[in-house]
Amino acid sequence: MSCSSDELAYANCHSTAASHKKFKGIRRRKWGKWVSEIRVPGTPQRLWLGSYAPPEAAAVAHDVAFYCLRGNSSPQNLNFPLVLPASARVGMSPRSVQKASSDAGLAVDARLLDSKNKSSFIEEGKKVNHLEEEHNTWQRNGGNWGGETSGWPLTTDEEQLSVSVEDYL
Repeated sequence: MSCSSDELAYANCHSTAASHKKFKGIRRRKWGKWVSEIRVPGTPQRLWLGSYAPPEAAAVAHDVAFYCLRGNSSPQNLNFPLVLPASARVGMSPRSVQKASSDAGLAVDARLLDSKNKSSFIEEGKKVNHLEEEHNTWQRNGGNWGGETSGWPLTTDEEQLSVSVEDYL
């Protein structure tokens, strides 16, 4: 199967992606990012759904857009038919579809990257508070933090990453 750079295809179009599961409606860029876009039915217009690190995030974005634009008539065309967010509704405007699918893809992207980071610490047997480790290293090197972290952005597991396609338009 040959793929042009402009068409949407399965994830295994590129030899480097052969080890990944096949997902509908996504493709891999030369530099490794996974992207998704979809045509609006009855028009030549395409909706850009975003660029994501894991292929699953791009596939979820495509699923949300596909469902919103075409309804539940073809669930076999979805990558994850049981994983549609509450914001996915049939009959939405193309702009609303773009936002909903991008938000869903970015949420999966953030969740998968977060779990990947957590599992890498566990695999290495390192359950270390990152800020505490940096603080101790800084103190050993003669820095003068004095135990304060002012000026450093702190996040907790309870905080949610809130990024939307509207942030880039």
